[in-house]
Amino acid sequence: MTATLIDMGAHERQADAPVDRQAVKDADFSAYMSARQPALYRTAYLLAGDHAGAEDLLQNAFAKLYLSWDRIRDREALDGYVRRIMVNENNSLWRRAWKRKEHSTEVMPDTGVVDVYDDGMGGALWSFVQTLPPKQRSVIVLRYYEQLSEAEIADVLGISVGTVKSQASRALAGLRARAPQSLNPHQTGEDAR
Repeated sequence: MTATLIDMGAHERQADAPVDRQAVKDADFSAYMSARQPALYRTAYLLAGDHAGAEDLLQNAFAKLYLSWDRIRDREALDGYVRRIMVNENNSLWRRAWKRKEHSTEVMPDTGVVDVYDDGMGGALWSFVQTLPPKQRSVIVLRYYEQLSEAEIADVLGISVGTVKSQASRALAGLRARAPQSLNPHQTGEDAR
């Protein structure tokens, strides 16, 4: 009888161990999500172009991150991993929308925070960034909004540094060509004619 009680106690301790690991996983994930959500939401918004799309991108990225949480060894690289998921999801959504050719007929109101330092040109420039193809837009967002290096962008997107440079160059050339003179510091009055 005593042996049975001891064995049952060991069995109960073993059964409790996975619950404790799950609780630790949930706590670690929740802490990461709470700490990084605002910054990652900004990236998602810049990629998606609207609040609803950004929320979807971030939610999908966090869901995929949670499912992979136990397999991720380098906790310092979590932001890069989440950014890569969001970029891939965004590109996938673009491809799906392109195939279906569906367009939303409802415009979501912008409920963003007003930047007291914005002279009004940021919104105008952003409207041109939104017209870029998905890969060029991803490079611009990661480079100029997220301040990542070319090597970091290459790692996030899974492309070479040379491809990052060429995509950035094409994107900037496209923005310069489309932006009015008031937004383009490289264009002089004579160039505009």
